[in-house]
Amino acid sequence: MSDAYIYDVVRSPRGKGRKDGALHEVTAVRLSAQMLNALKARNGFEGHAVEDVIWGNVTQVMEQGGCLARTAVLASDLDESIPGLAINRFCASGMEAVNLAANQIRGGAGDAYIAGGVEMMGRVAMGSDGAAIAVDPSVAVDSYFVPQGISADIIATEYGFTRDQADALAVESQKRAAAAWQDTRFTRSIIEVTDQNGLTILDHDEHMRPGTDMQALGSLDPSFKQMGEVMPGFDAVAKLKYPHLDRVNHIHHAGNSSGIVDGAAGVLIGSKAFGETWGLKPRARIRQTCKIGTDPTIMLTGPVPATQKILADSGMEIGDIDLFEVNEAFAAVVLRFMQAFKVGPDRVNVNGGSIAMGHPLGATGAIIIGTLLDELERSDKETGLATLCIASGMGAATIIERV
Repeated sequence: MSDAYIYDVVRSPRGKGRKDGALHEVTAVRLSAQMLNALKARNGFEGHAVEDVIWGNVTQVMEQGGCLARTAVLASDLDESIPGLAINRFCASGMEAVNLAANQIRGGAGDAYIAGGVEMMGRVAMGSDGAAIAVDPSVAVDSYFVPQGISADIIATEYGFTRDQADALAVESQKRAAAAWQDTRFTRSIIEVTDQNGLTILDHDEHMRPGTDMQALGSLDPSFKQMGEVMPGFDAVAKLKYPHLDRVNHIHHAGNSSGIVDGAAGVLIGSKAFGETWGLKPRARIRQTCKIGTDPTIMLTGPVPATQKILADSGMEIGDIDLFEVNEAFAAVVLRFMQAFKVGPDRVNVNGGSIAMGHPLGATGAIIIGTLLDELERSDKETGLATLCIASGMGAATIIERV
């Protein structure tokens, strides 16, 4: 098998996912095309040097539908001979695109791919594509479906996390993200988003609130308490699945959950031969990838079994990993990861995460791989693991090592 290497990573700044967000005027196709153009311009490949563009986006309807990946290729400076594949593994779509591309190269199906994803949450609302697991009683009842926010609160209840712990993690995420931007740690990967006249409309992550403190978060009401305790009463569904729970402790709110934002990211992945052909030096090797299914009700614990699986598959132990990127979908997800592996906060999300900077669903998996690689280089460390929880009960992970 051939090794698969990361040659370059780019991402947009993340804009607030609402009508007054800086990126609201930009379509998913336009933002994706800017990422593709940046990778082409920065690395100088031509023609059909790239086998395919694999692009994640979760809400695949309206302007984000119709194989957005291929449309983005046609809207970009890439050669029209390069096809496109749109994929959806919910929040891990961007990571799955990278992992799929890497495994295609390892299996001999092409020398180079561009992989990543996009989500314009302010233009195409999350959930507007529908979901059988949520609305079809024949599936929802048997799977004990509850919304993700309830799942996050179930994790907090099951594993004993308090509101103060969740809020403290959120405050730290904000502090770390602000410090990372001030220290220009994201500069290598950030592509300023421009309008059709070439004028910059966003050059920083817009969602951050660096002044956030415990007092401010303490004033926020739990976001999922009413849907849990009143109609439709999802706490009752949770207790049917987990009868040992006396009650669900609702600790999550807008300040300790991931932000709704717009954004995109792309990763150039290739074989050794690809780099030699185009005079490019690889930055990291994708050592191992994995995906796994988990309990669909508690839903968001996937990073734990995914990490266990990827470590076993690669013959590694948790101590072999220098840095971790664990997507901050909700504070309890990261708290559970650190609890399960006894990993300290000095190795997890050291530049902040989605609570501070936002979670553009289809792009986040590629974003955190890039953030991990940039930080490995900056801190002169060798090996990193990125992982995400996934709706409907799944997990995904990627291990990269510098070369």
